[in-house]
Amino acid sequence: MFALVSVLVLSSLSTAALAGESQGLSLRQKHQDVARQIESRSKTYHLVEKYEGADFLNPKKWNYFTSRDPTRGQVEFQSHKAATRDGLAYVDGDVAVLAVDNKHHQHHLPLGKNRNSVRITSTKKYNGGLFIADFYSMPHGCSVWPAWWSVGPNWPHAGEIDILEGVNTEETNQYTLHSGRGCKLTRSVPATAKILRTECESSNGDNAGCAFKDTDTRTFGHGFNDAGGGVYAHLWDASGIKIWHFPRDAIPADITEGRPEPMSWPTPAAFFSSEGCDISRHFYDHSLVLDTTLCGAFAGGNYAASGCPGTCEEAVANKTNFDFAQWRIHYIAVYH
Repeated sequence: MFALVSVLVLSSLSTAALAGESQGLSLRQKHQDVARQIESRSKTYHLVEKYEGADFLNPKKWNYFTSRDPTRGQVEFQSHKAATRDGLAYVDGDVAVLAVDNKHHQHHLPLGKNRNSVRITSTKKYNGGLFIADFYSMPHGCSVWPAWWSVGPNWPHAGEIDILEGVNTEETNQYTLHSGRGCKLTRSVPATAKILRTECESSNGDNAGCAFKDTDTRTFGHGFNDAGGGVYAHLWDASGIKIWHFPRDAIPADITEGRPEPMSWPTPAAFFSSEGCDISRHFYDHSLVLDTTLCGAFAGGNYAASGCPGTCEEAVANKTNFDFAQWRIHYIAVYH
């Protein structure tokens, strides 16, 4: 009898009542969404590491990579001792400099000989956070391949995040993720840069990864330097990986003041959403990397298409091509 009464009561509920319940659920959902937004906006990011000034080159903070370049670049990466001795790594006031050698060889190297450069990798490893890199200038020119990135073990299965990368005479930056199988870039994400590729997997013989290409000529090379450099910031959390570029005259005050508030920033240049990729599974135990290589798979492969003269090997041989091949770094900060 109770079951029958229950059925009768339920069946007698008006459409208006059901609609009211639905509306109530909708309102609750809206309130929950607002609460989440308020919570996100109230997040405070705490500084956990800052690489800057006289201590920037500290070998306790950075490993100086000296193995053969895995991207087949025409470089010899130098140890901390050799790089500081030969003026490829030094601090000028409060600015750290990492340079390609343009001083300590004869005018021309023998064709095909590697040129000295620097690649540093953080001794600390990260599994997320807010990363802010302030560069006054970056390397550029024919044969030059600069990059600011992070990478995990057993490439590409722990992932690679390329925040700042390009080659030769390119005018705009490329943002790229490399991963193992099962990671894709979602097309319907809020981002100002143009999507180049959506497949992030780099374990299938195609190492291109998923990528955005910026349209702002202040994001890379000569244009970046002419603008006085600027800030690259990326937020790596459960929602995905967002990357912003701010030219020198548009750096948010909260960044300058050391209290970054990413929720107040404009639409990111690139957004690799967790909707298409399980970020925690594909990206972990990352070291930060800053380097300049020459020619290799990317710069060498695109040398002619970049409008550069002669061959990439000939460019490497001439030291005058590297007068502007240097990073000038204000700081790199990591927040949690």
